[in-house]
Amino acid sequence: MTRADKLREKIASFADAIVLTEPLSQYYICGFRYTDGYVLVTAKSAHLITDFRYVEAAQKLAPAGFEIVTPPRGDGMVKYMREVLEREGAKTVAFEEDRITYAEHEKLANALGVTLVPSRGAVETMRRIKDKGEVDKMRAAQKITDDAFTHILGVITPEMTEIEVATELEYFMRKHGAEDKSFDTICVSGSASSLPHGVPRNVKLERGFLTMDFGCIIDGYHSDMTRTVCLGKADDEMKRLYATVLKAQLAAMEGAKVGMKCAAVDAIARDIIEDAGYHGAFGHSLGHSVGLEIHEAPNFAPRSSDFFENGHVITVEPGIYLAGKYGCRIEDMIYAEDGKVISLTASGKQLIELF
Repeated sequence: MTRADKLREKIASFADAIVLTEPLSQYYICGFRYTDGYVLVTAKSAHLITDFRYVEAAQKLAPAGFEIVTPPRGDGMVKYMREVLEREGAKTVAFEEDRITYAEHEKLANALGVTLVPSRGAVETMRRIKDKGEVDKMRAAQKITDDAFTHILGVITPEMTEIEVATELEYFMRKHGAEDKSFDTICVSGSASSLPHGVPRNVKLERGFLTMDFGCIIDGYHSDMTRTVCLGKADDEMKRLYATVLKAQLAAMEGAKVGMKCAAVDAIARDIIEDAGYHGAFGHSLGHSVGLEIHEAPNFAPRSSDFFENGHVITVEPGIYLAGKYGCRIEDMIYAEDGKVISLTASGKQLIELF
């Protein structure tokens, strides 16, 4: 069964067709990445609607079952969709309520001559479960990310700035096959390491913890990893903090089981950090799903009502942040397959002291 077939099943109870306007949704359903056009899936047919710039590439890459069309510029695309809908007798069409602007909704509502209904997150629900091809792409992205970490450990000098370290990581990943970075690389040192999402500064690396959170993209799919190292010798308090974060991370990875509540996985790590006396120092969720976007659902979070299921790829990233002092985070991606939980991350996690 193709993804278009599965999407038809998802919407069958409340819509006759669905129009996709979000490029990520279009890529997921039809297998072709572009930014100007629509994907229309009805009960009887599927259409990749684009313009002349993309048609040759679309014909090579789009899966069987899609009619690839290039209507005249201007209103030609929506006119084509209206003709299809009228021909097939479609009365209700789902739209991506979380992915569309008000102006685009009004344009479609006025032009298609049908009743528009929310898609109820049909595509996003499908994207929660990754297939082997998707996971293989994330494995490839993570391999480059792991290699980038190994590389950076060998080139960091005390004279480098945070921006230079972040740039070196990104350059390495691009040079070794990544199509882009997963997000703006986080590289913060010393007192700035207490900022979970701190921005690299144009200052020389400060002694103490250096937290690097980075990843890359292969064929649209992301990787995500965080490692914290120490610049100089770690004192006893820093060693205790690092050991607590590592203990929490390993326990959560070991304790995560298929069918388990996501909130319960979060609690494994959170309880260890709280019991160690770091009250309120772990302020974010334990992890988020990764795929075509760097933050997807479900999450390992205290209030999550979701369950950890086969096909989920989720990060495990506990942290402790002491405001104005320093912080530490360790992050891997895990994947649930056939009832087993597998780490996609290969980099070591022992405390590394540089310089």
